[in-house]
Amino acid sequence: MTSEMLDSRSTDVPFLKHQYRTPLGITYDVMQACIEAGLGGIAISRISQRANLSHSAVMYNCKRLIDAGMMQTNRIKRKYIFIITEKGIKFFQELQKFQDMMREINIRY
Repeated sequence: MTSEMLDSRSTDVPFLKHQYRTPLGITYDVMQACIEAGLGGIAISRISQRANLSHSAVMYNCKRLIDAGMMQTNRIKRKYIFIITEKGIKFFQELQKFQDMMREINIRY
């Protein structure tokens, strides 16, 4: 193969890489599910479905948010219900502003 052939081949097919979510993006999705659920809270299985994450990934993220004071958990019978706190709501609003700004300038966060 000549260098001319290699050059033309490399431009014919663009290299597509799968875009994975960042830890911040995952945190955003978990918090969004909690906010959408309202004051009644949300079960871990519903967060998992809405954020498209495994149970263990949701538990890990919820634990981090609870430790930071952005979420609370209540146990009702055998279920754990997760509720976003006022601090969590404020953080989520700032995170939304950040996300909007990153989209505007086309930066993946």
